[in-house]
Amino acid sequence: MMEQPLMGRDLARGCCSCSTLKTWLPILSWLPRYKLKWLQMDVLAGLTVGLTTVPQALAYAEVAGLPVQYGLYSAFMGGFIYTLLGTSKDVTLGPTAIMSLLCFSVVGGQPCRAVLLSLLCGLIQAVMALLRLGFLLDFISFPVIKGFTCAAAITIGFGQVKNLLGLEGIPHEFFLQVYYTFYKIPEARIGDVVLGLLCLALLVMLMFMKTSLGSGNAPAYSRVARKLVWAVATMRNALVVVAASFVAFSWDAYGHHVFTITGKTSQGLPPFRPPPTSDTTANGTIVTFGEIVEDFGGGLAVIPFMGLLESIAIAKAFASQNDYRIDANQELLAIGVTNILGSFVSAYPVTGSFGRTAVNSQTGVCTPAGGIVTSVIVLLSLAFLMPAFYYIPKASLAAVIICAVAPMVDYQVVAKMWRIRKLDLLPFFVTFLMSFWEVQYGIMGGVAVSGVLLLYNTARPQIKVSDHGVLLIELGSGLSFPATEYLSHIIHSQALQVSPPRSVVLDCHHVSIIDYTVISELRDLLRQFKLREVGLVFSRLQPSVLEVLQAADLQDFRYTDSVEAALLLTESGNRLSD
Repeated sequence: MMEQPLMGRDLARGCCSCSTLKTWLPILSWLPRYKLKWLQMDVLAGLTVGLTTVPQALAYAEVAGLPVQYGLYSAFMGGFIYTLLGTSKDVTLGPTAIMSLLCFSVVGGQPCRAVLLSLLCGLIQAVMALLRLGFLLDFISFPVIKGFTCAAAITIGFGQVKNLLGLEGIPHEFFLQVYYTFYKIPEARIGDVVLGLLCLALLVMLMFMKTSLGSGNAPAYSRVARKLVWAVATMRNALVVVAASFVAFSWDAYGHHVFTITGKTSQGLPPFRPPPTSDTTANGTIVTFGEIVEDFGGGLAVIPFMGLLESIAIAKAFASQNDYRIDANQELLAIGVTNILGSFVSAYPVTGSFGRTAVNSQTGVCTPAGGIVTSVIVLLSLAFLMPAFYYIPKASLAAVIICAVAPMVDYQVVAKMWRIRKLDLLPFFVTFLMSFWEVQYGIMGGVAVSGVLLLYNTARPQIKVSDHGVLLIELGSGLSFPATEYLSHIIHSQALQVSPPRSVVLDCHHVSIIDYTVISELRDLLRQFKLREVGLVFSRLQPSVLEVLQAADLQDFRYTDSVEAALLLTESGNRLSD
């Protein structure tokens, strides 16, 4: 008799554990139904994204102030981890312009510290995922994000002008960088300038060709021609860098060193080893783990948050576009684990890339397995192509970066915010301007201003006062403890301190939650109304709020289900019994 219930419990427990396992390992949801057709599309997408990733990774390492191989070190772990843990078929993890800039602002181009930063960021992100703290990202408002991305795009783009002109000895601080770039223009190398401008022109032309394919004014290409144009335009970064490298190699072979080239890089795959927890300065001084973390400062909070924000925003955008759903906390875990394990192969912090994710989606990727192919392309480049990277001109990498970040400067958003809510321009400009000083300070400043505006709206909710013989006070939003003093001031100034005192109907239709501070203030207000022999009646209370008010046992507490009944009650002086 007991065997059947036990079997039922075991079966339920097994189903529960299977469901939990699929939640933590999303690959178990799609791998059992994987199709051969999907494999074809995933390989094609992975190959296309891989040819985009390699030149971008090399270029973004320059933005981070690191040797170019560190860009490739950072570009392959994400493909493997995200295949196991990711919930979006489109997202690709790897180096991005914004994360590279943030990394440089914190570690100043020191490889050992960049790798340690990846470990710490990954741990923070993974803990946030396990504790379900993804909601904290909601406190970074859209104006702050836009202000930061616009400033970051300008900082990154202008930072590459020196490489486009072949200038050396330019400081890294933005304002000094602007001054010395213009000051040293006479020292520009003609070879770098010509090659850089040609690369820029070619990239822009190919980008517009790809855009025109999706517009209504597209030229009448044949089907094969359209595919060829799309393929060339999609892989434009790789093609331009390869072509520029051949040009540099040709000139160098004839003894004409007219280009600034990348130079010698470490060949082969990075060793798998724990990230360093200490550092040694040029004069031999040992810097301890605690001192390094202290040097990271606020960057240790900003970088994990921005990495999560960037990746989840991309995942949500493509999930909406392609009609599927993602698990935000699982995405946090995927990014966190990628950064943790990436630090063991000398990677710096990574996140989702919008550009490469767009390429992945447009190529028709079917599952996250496309990332494995991309990672294999990066590993093959590390294993066999590093000597060829010696001849990559820095001007060509600069052109790739400038074209990648240019679309991030969204000047139209200022006009939109002006039309919709002018006050949103305040956190936008605070973030935008402060980011030119220190990137992390810009984000912190913008979040602080957004927080103040949010708290102000909470402390000063919209309150509409109208006269119906008695005063009708309508609360336009919720009522929490910061707003109690403001509400009390309005009631005192317009009802209790006038002569003669007036009765009040408090319309609480929009109040969905109430706290102890509000209860205390309401108790005092009811006492003040009783002393002046006038009434305070509540109307249209939410059931949850009514339950709390009744549990608080307020003296002379009266309520009605409608405003009209409350107005009649206060005018007649009747009391409502429970």
